[in-house]
Amino acid sequence: MKKVLLIHGPNLNLTGQREPGIYGSDTLAAINAEVVTKCERLGMACAVFQSNSEGALIDRIHAAREDCSAIIINAGAYTHYSYALRDAIAAVRLPCVEVHMSNVHAREEFRHKSVIGPVCAGVIAGFGKHSYLLAVDAVKSIIG
Repeated sequence: MKKVLLIHGPNLNLTGQREPGIYGSDTLAAINAEVVTKCERLGMACAVFQSNSEGALIDRIHAAREDCSAIIINAGAYTHYSYALRDAIAAVRLPCVEVHMSNVHAREEFRHKSVIGPVCAGVIAGFGKHSYLLAVDAVKSIIG
């Protein structure tokens, strides 16, 4: 069975509490459960990882080479400036879909640029928790 790695970056552990007008009221655990269930329904396994630490995120991306077929990542603020995450994604050569719950292009100027987007298969943003579920569909279409 193919396995998808779902990665959440900094501050996403506070989803459901942090700025619910932007990120919604569902907890990260509830979102993860929906993603895992959808993956299973589509015949894929799903591993979930969250860290506020850039190094831990990089280590998990590297480890994905051994046990995953694709990555879905919401890198949070690291999206906009972490060349280290960008290089890790490029290095593992797994299909990766970048996800954002908010429409980053309707927010502050610094959020408009993604340094990881160019090494991802695609970017899904602005659909709240449904951005993650759309990313599962995208990954399924890529890896079969």
